[in-house]
Amino acid sequence: MKLNLLVIRTEIPEKLKMQYELLGFQFEYHRHGNGPLHFAAEKDDFVFEIYPLARSMVKADASLRLGFTVEDLDGTLANVDGSDWKMVTGIKETEWGRLAVLQDTDGRKVELKKG
Repeated sequence: MKLNLLVIRTEIPEKLKMQYELLGFQFEYHRHGNGPLHFAAEKDDFVFEIYPLARSMVKADASLRLGFTVEDLDGTLANVDGSDWKMVTGIKETEWGRLAVLQDTDGRKVELKKG
């Protein structure tokens, strides 16, 4: 089994789009039928979408933890330095490899692992 789609929701889609672009995603505007405008990025048969909050939602779900493999971990972290990303854990050698943990503006933790 392989994950091929991930959708996150936020009050600040444009801001999150800019944050995740610093990790290497390239987003475009999308709309499916009568659905809301949102951002979508496709990379290696994986679609990552950023939607506005649904009407029933009060705030974004910050309990979701994401993980992405990046080719250049040091370069990616240098790219996010000085941005809205919060560094939770700097680069560490772990049993799963070399990784760091960031936090996006909504509070989601994002694990970056060297590929």
